[in-house]
Amino acid sequence: MSEKDTVPVALTIACSDSGGGAGIQADMLSFAAMGVFGTCAVTAITARSPSEVRRVIPLLPELVLDQIRTVCESFPVAAAKTGMLYSADTIRAVVDADISQGIPILVVDPIMVSRTGVRLLQADAIEILCNELLHEARVVTPNLHEAEILCGHTIASLEDLQRSAREIGEKYDVACVVKGGILPGEEVYDVLYDEGEEYVFPVPRIHVAEKHGAGCAFSGALTALLARGELICDAVKTAQSFVTDALRKAYHIGSHTPLNLRDARPGF
Repeated sequence: MSEKDTVPVALTIACSDSGGGAGIQADMLSFAAMGVFGTCAVTAITARSPSEVRRVIPLLPELVLDQIRTVCESFPVAAAKTGMLYSADTIRAVVDADISQGIPILVVDPIMVSRTGVRLLQADAIEILCNELLHEARVVTPNLHEAEILCGHTIASLEDLQRSAREIGEKYDVACVVKGGILPGEEVYDVLYDEGEEYVFPVPRIHVAEKHGAGCAFSGALTALLARGELICDAVKTAQSFVTDALRKAYHIGSHTPLNLRDARPGF
């Protein structure tokens, strides 16, 4: 069997970002950078740019389910991730597909609230995500706002990050990476809690005007690395390094500074 026949396969289940910086677009670029073959199931079409979301049109949950089934029946999917699922019915379809297709590793990026506080998940869908989807996941990767929703308290310090990762991990019996980029300071901390073990990953802050898509790129890279068989603590560190490099090499295009996922290096 040749090397080409053994390339791992990852699946992203997320929205399309018309601005190209987040959603399935960021996931597919991150998969490629990690040396993984990428597949996708689109959950919604958006009219958006790095600075605004003008419109979201969700796809029928049945179509999302058919996309996942078709991919899984055609490719040996080693790991999948979810991004913006938008509605309760779509989340239920994803849960059904994950169980029926036996996806080995599921990464849930619980897209509820953007960095700027914009709601991206319908209110009635949060309970379904928590009570059904998270219990199927290997790891969940909330940003600070999402972690506050999941743990039920304000996060204002590294100690709060550590506490929230532990609380979320224990409550939902899942590995949890809380991304602390929103906290002030010259260092950014991501915290992993997994089966009683805690890991803190510090990295110097990269000062750029926009960080649109950084969370998607992180969870996409993490999913790809897990598909490659990496240990979760190593995968988190490499994914963080990849996103940091993408921010460092950010493009300057028009009035925006999107992440440079094409030239970023994963560091392995």
